[in-house]
Amino acid sequence: MTEIIIPLIFVTVLVIAAIRKKDSYSAFTEGSRGALSLMANVFPYLLTIMMAVEVFKQSGLSFYLSKAVSPVMNLMGIPSELTELMLVRPLSGAGAIGILEKVYSTYGVDSYIGRCASVIYGSSETVFYISTIYFSQSNVKKLGYAIPVALFATLAGCITGCAILRVM
Repeated sequence: MTEIIIPLIFVTVLVIAAIRKKDSYSAFTEGSRGALSLMANVFPYLLTIMMAVEVFKQSGLSFYLSKAVSPVMNLMGIPSELTELMLVRPLSGAGAIGILEKVYSTYGVDSYIGRCASVIYGSSETVFYISTIYFSQSNVKKLGYAIPVALFATLAGCITGCAILRVM
């Protein structure tokens, strides 16, 4: 079913454009031109955040920082094995998937740690990546609370999710 949805949407748009007597080809190429200019504006921000994430992971800083904060995470009910996942997830979805796979292979998907890792991955977002995209195109320049609130919400979701799993 899902393999026909995109072609169906594409054909529907073409039919509606033909009924309204619009030039769908020109509209498509104009939209593509707009997407290219948007990408040219956003690319430096994306490159910067991707490089920072890679340096964070490859330098071992994420590992050592996770070791340092693991006692605090244990007090909050989050297994110390998942602190690196919690640190990397706001930065990189791909990096977090790599850590998630390592957790699954080490502890199993049905263990408390594996289920808690799933909840942490699912209840959080790549805060810095999304912020880079949105704020690079925004006219709002006073963003003092946006990232701290998003990180706090991520932490609250992780703590709540692991607490619920503990009683289930």
